Amino acid sequence: MEIAIQYDKKRLSKKKLLSLYNGLLRPRMIEEKMLLLLRQGKISKWFSGIGQEAISVGVTAAMKDEEYVFPMHRNLGVFTTRDVPLERLFCQWQGKMKGFTKGRDRSFHFGAKDWNIVGMISHLGPQLSLASGIALAHKLGGEKNISVAFTGEGGTSEGEFHEALNTAAVWQLPVIFVIENNGYGLSTPVSEQYRAEFLSQRGVGYGMEAVTIDGNNVLEVYNTIDNIAKDLRKNPRPYLVECMTFRMRGHEEASGTKYVPKELMDTWAKKDPLKNFEAYLLDEGILTEKAIEKLRAEIKEEIKEGLAAANAEPPVDFSYEQETTDIFAPYTQSLSPSNGSATEMRVVDAISDGLKEAMTKHDNLVLMGQDIGDYGGVFKITDGFVEEFGHERVRNTPLCESAIVGIGLGLSIKGYKAMVEMQFADFATCGFNQIVNNLAKLHYRWGQNADVVVRMPTGGGVGAGPYHSQSNEAWFFHVPGLKIFYPSNPVDAKGMLLAAFEDPNPVMYFEHKALYRSLSGEVPDGYYTTEIGKAALAAEGTDLSIITYGMGVHWAKAAINEMEISADIVDLRTLLPLDYETIQQTVQKTNKVLVLHEDTLIGGIGAEISAYISEHLFEYLDGPVLRIASLDTPFPFAAALEKGFLPVERLREGIRQLLDY
Repeated sequence: MEIAIQYDKKRLSKKKLLSLYNGLLRPRMIEEKMLLLLRQGKISKWFSGIGQEAISVGVTAAMKDEEYVFPMHRNLGVFTTRDVPLERLFCQWQGKMKGFTKGRDRSFHFGAKDWNIVGMISHLGPQLSLASGIALAHKLGGEKNISVAFTGEGGTSEGEFHEALNTAAVWQLPVIFVIENNGYGLSTPVSEQYRAEFLSQRGVGYGMEAVTIDGNNVLEVYNTIDNIAKDLRKNPRPYLVECMTFRMRGHEEASGTKYVPKELMDTWAKKDPLKNFEAYLLDEGILTEKAIEKLRAEIKEEIKEGLAAANAEPPVDFSYEQETTDIFAPYTQSLSPSNGSATEMRVVDAISDGLKEAMTKHDNLVLMGQDIGDYGGVFKITDGFVEEFGHERVRNTPLCESAIVGIGLGLSIKGYKAMVEMQFADFATCGFNQIVNNLAKLHYRWGQNADVVVRMPTGGGVGAGPYHSQSNEAWFFHVPGLKIFYPSNPVDAKGMLLAAFEDPNPVMYFEHKALYRSLSGEVPDGYYTTEIGKAALAAEGTDLSIITYGMGVHWAKAAINEMEISADIVDLRTLLPLDYETIQQTVQKTNKVLVLHEDTLIGGIGAEISAYISEHLFEYLDGPVLRIASLDTPFPFAAALEKGFLPVERLREGIRQLLDY
């Protein structure tokens, strides 16, 4: 055939050239088989990378085996180049237990830890931040390694593309961002996606080097990545590589390609990366027709054997125990007792002291957040930390919550512990996707834990208005895979924070900022931990039970003291997991229950607790389970409005109503 791609083998050996050819042929033959199985209904979904193999194969072949790669939908060549067993890949696509997600996710939404491949999620952009986190780990550990993340031209319109590239550039992280520009985001052509001639031009805006290459030319891809990688290993920094290619099939098979002009399809069909490279190697005398026939027969047999093994695996069975226990990485807490001495501390001091203890105990712990470095954070919790622990471990970040959570997750994958400080809990909205779709789901999906603590100053009472006062713990309460801690006093603030860092699972750690400097207490010196999932009794009595947490504990104490009432006040402390045992004990004891929280009423955590009591403890009730919460409005600014919004006065009314019932 006429060779439509200009190849330059440079100094590559015959062995390397044949290895690259093998690398192109294997995913092509697997895909052709998968498309057949799709039509037969034996797999349910397929995202075809036919015509784009040169990018996956060329990039991965240029990387060291220990370096992490972050593929997307059409990067089968990453897995085959890393020699991931076909049996396991076929089991994955059939939803079998021997796949990588135990039937819990499909197609290419999985990671393969033993091969240093980190699976994508459908939201595309987060991969870039995770790769930056791996690169940060390389830099912190002095490793001469890189990471590589793939994205499509459509994904470059997402905010996290900007966040990840900007942070990687600011921190000079050794990561290569590969854009597979295949002309269409599903059916949307590039003319409707961006105005630049080439996406590599965006690199200038981030202060990073960038290049556009022919993504169908496997030698150009391999040589480009190989040269860049060697340079980045010596001189860490990010690099943007745009690979021009084309998607010869639909976004996924059901989409079709009717929206693509025929002449465009014909033009790119002539640039098929496999056929052209094969013709080039034949022309150069490096490859023979007989060798091609032999290799195809070998790969066909590999596919046949892999499919036979996968087909022999039984369909996945539902196991309640396995499904629920796999949400979190296995962890049994071992409590660390206090040493007996104590110091008077405010809540803010206790949190700061807890962070120092954690940084000392865990030398792989990295703190990240806006203004937490030399400035010490807006609440001065990390004041002096840079002097004690250095800028590498106490890192100021750009204003990009999502990328920083993703970088924290990347650090965790490399064995680090990460803390991300949201300057205010309200700003967690900007990192929501990473929190609920990556941190929370990773272990359930493919067994990768997320050792990340997200600290969030929360709550009102300080006249901060709608965007610096929200109580948003209920947003995360509904997400399986997260743990939620919410201390109400200095002792727990320190002990629960230290417990959060010991737990290898993601923890959302809420701190009520109105308590920071208004509440003091004797806090144990040194290192100690508080029991996870165990509520505390802030007061004991017999008239009724008030189940609450955070600032609600102090409102409840003030109310029962003022009203001279004997009441149990249950301080939940841990919202996920909830201490149902203590809830049961207090209901059986007092028979009247009021659930209090600062969050708004509808959909709040009180609704779940109330429902649980009604469903499981109804026989012990001598009255309705009352919920007292803030108004179902945005948080107001003016003092009079804030006072009316918060549930303090309604709490007293609820107590009277319940006692009179």
